[in-house]
Amino acid sequence: MDAGELKCWFQCVRGCEERYSVFEVIYHCPKCGGLLEVRHDLDALRALHTAEEWKQLFDARTRTNEWPYGSGVWGKKEWVCPEVRNENVVSMYEGHTNLFWAQRLGQQIGVEDLWVKLCGNSHTGSFKDLGMTVLVSVVKQMIADGAPIRAVACASTGDTSAALAAYCAAAGIQSIVFLPKDKVSAAQLIQPIANGAMVLALDTDFDGCMSIVKEVTKDNTIYLANSMNSLRIEGQKTVGIEIVQQFDWEVPDWIIIPVGNLGNISALGKGLLLMKELGLIDKLPRLVAAQSAQANPFYLSYLTGFKSFVPIKAQKTLASAIQIGNPVSYEKAVKVMQAFDGIVEQATEDELADAAARADLTGMYACPHTGVALAVLFKLVERGIIRSHDRVVVISTAHGLKFTNFKIGYHEGTLPGVNALRRNPPIELPPDVDAVKETIARELERRGM
Repeated sequence: MDAGELKCWFQCVRGCEERYSVFEVIYHCPKCGGLLEVRHDLDALRALHTAEEWKQLFDARTRTNEWPYGSGVWGKKEWVCPEVRNENVVSMYEGHTNLFWAQRLGQQIGVEDLWVKLCGNSHTGSFKDLGMTVLVSVVKQMIADGAPIRAVACASTGDTSAALAAYCAAAGIQSIVFLPKDKVSAAQLIQPIANGAMVLALDTDFDGCMSIVKEVTKDNTIYLANSMNSLRIEGQKTVGIEIVQQFDWEVPDWIIIPVGNLGNISALGKGLLLMKELGLIDKLPRLVAAQSAQANPFYLSYLTGFKSFVPIKAQKTLASAIQIGNPVSYEKAVKVMQAFDGIVEQATEDELADAAARADLTGMYACPHTGVALAVLFKLVERGIIRSHDRVVVISTAHGLKFTNFKIGYHEGTLPGVNALRRNPPIELPPDVDAVKETIARELERRGM
């Protein structure tokens, strides 16, 4: 079989048998209303290459200049969206973000093999680039083939809108973003503005924005880009594949990821399951979904064994990108957690802020969402669930520079509900050499140097 003959399609996550083209404007199963997911012909993928051949191919493409395979997403094109023609791929060579060996932090908490996947080291500074390259590429091909799409829209708490605006700008497609007014950082707000998006700041929360964008995109000329559109999942699933590849195709024991709308944990699991089905790995890691205690519907459902789910009104949290009370990808996420013997845990505002500050003191620059994941890691280590010899990967979903006010507030001691024990404010002094020397000596002694 030739790679050009590979196919993928939409199909209902609840088991309905009908298939739909990925180039069709459709987001839910017409029969039961369930979410759709992208399915691949696994037999065709097995026939095309053996497991070892897939590994060799993916390794050979890593960071190549051959378009578009140097991308961490499109280097795995056959597994993502093989029917997109190369001329329609919209890519910033996303992916290939580094695994940071968090050696000092690991030593402090008693985990010898701790790593942080720095997804914020991407074009727009977040994990969202991985999914948006796929969605916008599909839309570009739809338009090239005559679809009357005028714009692509999303509701966002910041990072999704930045990724959508950047990729649409590169493709020459108009983007529309719905943001909750005064609930995203200035750094996140300016990104879609700078990239030419139509930015609509609504006086509501993310869930309110999501309800509006669902109504707006009933007009099929405005395409929906939120993670309920499973094209996003296809790109985001490559993060799990990439982590294993970076460990020379060895599977870590644990992967911890902050979650809100639950598309990211769904994608992570999907990529890992695909590797196992195609024989590249023979075991799965355990997954941990980390939620803010202020926006924790998935955690509350986990406590019932996922027997019940009740949407909540998400409360204000420093981890603003996961301030979501009614996650659209709940069904997908539950399946993943059950397949991976997953754990859902939460972190308070004080816990997430302290965890981020603690990580920063070992060389990181953690966003508040990474702080949630790190705080959950600390809890699981303290309980003995994660052991000292386990290999653990924490996924950092965004760059800390997008959350400067969070950092400033911590070190100024002004964050509500946070006891900033690791504050490090600047020391203001007169331009006097003796005063400077005395201060340095005092501070070095205080810091044990």
